[in-house]
Amino acid sequence: MNERIKELALQAMTYVTHNPKANKLNSGDMFDEKFAELIVRECALQCNHNDDMDRILEHFGVEE
Repeated sequence: MNERIKELALQAMTYVTHNPKANKLNSGDMFDEKFAELIVRECALQCNHNDDMDRILEHFGVEE
């Protein structure tokens, strides 16, 4: 697995671990959602134009 993907997964796990709303029933879903959001943000940051970045974030429903 790519090192950056591992870092994003760790960030997502840390987010869930420190989120008071997390519990056994929703922690997997919270991780998946945060991990996907972080990947989308990372992809958007690779864009050369802000318009492209905004379109990617909007398409996936990630708020700035």
